[in-house]
Order: sequence, then C-alpha cells, then structure tokens
Amino acid sequence: MKSTEEHIILQTNLPGVELHSRGKVRDVYVVGDRLLIVATDRLSAFDCVLPTGIPEKGRVLTQLSVFWFNFLKSVTPTHFQTASVDDYPAVLQPFRSQLEGRSMLVTRADMVQIECVARGYLAGSGWKEYRQSGTVCGIRLPAGLKESDRLPEPIFTPSTKAQTGHDENISFEQMAAVTGQALAEQLRDLTLSIYSRAAEYARPRGIIIADTKFEFGMAGGKLILGDEVLTPDSSRFWPLDDYQPGRAQNSYDKQYVRDYLESIRWNKQPPAPPLPVDVARRTSDKYLEAFRLLTGRSL
Repeated sequence: MKSTEEHIILQTNLPGVELHSRGKVRDVYVVGDRLLIVATDRLSAFDCVLPTGIPEKGRVLTQLSVFWFNFLKSVTPTHFQTASVDDYPAVLQPFRSQLEGRSMLVTRADMVQIECVARGYLAGSGWKEYRQSGTVCGIRLPAGLKESDRLPEPIFTPSTKAQTGHDENISFEQMAAVTGQALAEQLRDLTLSIYSRAAEYARPRGIIIADTKFEFGMAGGKLILGDEVLTPDSSRFWPLDDYQPGRAQNSYDKQYVRDYLESIRWNKQPPAPPLPVDVARRTSDKYLEAFRLLTGRSL
C-alpha cells in the first residue's frame, strides 16, 4: 500500500536484531534460522551509493520480487516465506513502520557464488563485446546484429559475484570449474527457463525484459531461487511501445540517474553527489510504472 506521505528509508535501525549485512540497497538481519531482507530506498550508480533516496524504491523491489516468487513457484523452489509483518516473530513487531511493504522473511541458503545471467537482447557489456569480437561471453552470435536486437534465442552468460566493483563475465566452462558440471548445467537450464517464462508474461503487458540476473543457493539439499527477482535493479526493462533496434533503449530503471550524473560530469569517485528532487521523483515514477504494468495494480 502506498503511503499518503513520502517516507524514505535509507538505512534501517532494528535494535536487538542481529545485523547480518548491509549491501548497496538491502539490509539483512538474522531472525532465528531465517533471514529478514529489507529493501531500503538507497540507490547505487557507478558503484557508489548516492546520498539521495528514491521514493518507494524499496517497496517496489520487495513487492515485485514477491510477485515473481509466487509466479514462479511451479517452476522452482524459492527462499521466500512471507512478506506480511503480521506473520513476523514478536521481536520484529516494534519495527513495523520500517518493515511494512519493503521486507520479507526468507529461508537461509548456502548461496552459489555465481551470478546467473540470461540475455534475450544485445545490450550493455554484451553489445560492447559483440562489436569487438562477434561474441557475447564467448558465445558466437550471427553477424550483422544491431544494438538492442533480439537474439535468435536467449543465452546464458554467467558472471562472478564481486563484493566490490563490477561483476566479471565468465564462460560456462569457467563457471563449471567453480560449481561442478552437473550444477552448472542445472543453473543454466533453470535460468533460461525462468527468463523465458517471465519474458513471455511481460511482453504483452508492455515490457521487454532484455536481460536479467538470478542468484541461487542450496537449502535442505535443494537448489532454490533467492535474493531479488526480475526487478528494475536486476534486469533491463524496456517499454515495448518505444522499442527500436539500432540504438540504446529507454528503460524502467536507474538509467535516468546515470544520465544525470554523466551530464554534471561527476568523476564517479565517492562521495556521490545528491540528486535534484525532480530526478529522484522521475526515477521513482519509472519504478512504480514498471510495477503497475507487470502486476496490474498500483503499489
């Protein structure tokens, strides 16, 4: 539910609850044998967390992930348990105002140290590599493709999980050396299956999912889908009615912020500059619009 007044949370404070980690966007707490994941309104660009929050961003990330976890439950087990604060343990009840709509309780998992990326279109680092070598992550593609072209079929392009800085694209063979061949094949097939099903769902609703990344882990001897799923932070969402191959696309993500930061010639070294109110609001509107189109309801 959208609050009547703007309520931005850049960092949670839950006294008495064990903090597990703070990422660029999420604060993670230990709650018994489970984890509490809270999506804040922080935004990072060029590997720096900005001092300005994006209104409603954390709620969009959480509620969209919940939507997809439910959508995908027939495809794969997930770490999601509940996002209803009413069902949270008593220790969390005093913090309802920080948790409502932006948090979820999840199963703890031993995470696979690989980002599982599916690409259906030629964009980003894939387009850069293709121009140089005709490949994406070592996968040979047909000649003559343009920027943002739809690929003949989706491809799996894993990457390392960097604690700082950028993830690094690796080949399937390099991934298999880390995970083992059988698990690598399972992750590849599951990643492409999830991506294809989500892309088929999103397209008639006006959104092209150009690419996305997933994280998986092991829990109770099973491979489960974790982290966030198919959000504007983990995916490239393009408006279908504006799609035109041969150029970069407009998108429902933080590209608007990146463009602003480029325009002011920030040197991309911390500390990051604050955002004007209109830039933060415009970015928020893009996240909210993606949520509305995909779920069929307003936040």
